Amino acid sequence: MAAVLLALLSSVLWGGADFLGGTISRRRAAALVVGTSQLAGLVAVALVAVSVGAFGADTAYLPWAVGAGLAGMVGLVSFYAALAAGTMGVVSPIAALGVVVPVLAGLARGERPGALQMVGIVVAILGVVLASGPEVSARAGMRPLVLAAVAGLGFGFALLFIAEGSRTSTVMTLFTMRVTSVTVLTVVLVVALRRGGRARLVLDRRDAVLVCLVGVGDAAANLTFGLASTRGLVSLVGVLGSLYPVVTVMLAQVVHGERLGRLQSAGVAAALGGVVLIAAG
Repeated sequence: MAAVLLALLSSVLWGGADFLGGTISRRRAAALVVGTSQLAGLVAVALVAVSVGAFGADTAYLPWAVGAGLAGMVGLVSFYAALAAGTMGVVSPIAALGVVVPVLAGLARGERPGALQMVGIVVAILGVVLASGPEVSARAGMRPLVLAAVAGLGFGFALLFIAEGSRTSTVMTLFTMRVTSVTVLTVVLVVALRRGGRARLVLDRRDAVLVCLVGVGDAAANLTFGLASTRGLVSLVGVLGSLYPVVTVMLAQVVHGERLGRLQSAGVAAALGGVVLIAAG
């Protein structure tokens, strides 16, 4: 049950972070939003690492942490860039399918969820896709579709790599993950500044505070997911940790007054039903 609760908490945190990050990316460059939020997350994780004495951990987590940092960075930049194009209904369902990566990896290495849990996995994944607001529109073009697919793969592999690294040290996996993403994004932003376009590469005070909240929320989500993966099957916690689009959609409804369509409402219900089946199994 602890793994279920931790994985669900990670979804709530990721959903909230994506809601804020996607909103800010409509007026600021996606790379800036991700880079600044990752820096804020790095500071938060570093404080945790110092407080628990994690820097002395075995370094077996390193390759997984670097991989998670690169995969997560690519996923976030692609996701925010696609959201900034105003195609939430196209982007979210495709990106949400990244959950298939940790599920297949878990099954491939011998994890065998119970029959009820397998039904829950299928129902929850279907619910996430429907709740995201599926929308097929020729007006969207290929760019957001490609970005969404890249985001999905990035998120899926990031979840898998976090779970693998957490077998050695959850905190150091997250710390190294942040160091990797911040380093790469700093180079990207420096190059972008030299090419011009400074207006979208500067944060005012309000956006800076919000971006820091995004970073801390994302780091907390990674931490709770990493802990969940050490207490339960990756194929199960991967699904529960990927329910964040449901949270994002519901926040958009509450904060922005966006109305849920019938398919979205059914998706929310299915996702919650899948959670119940997984927990019950």
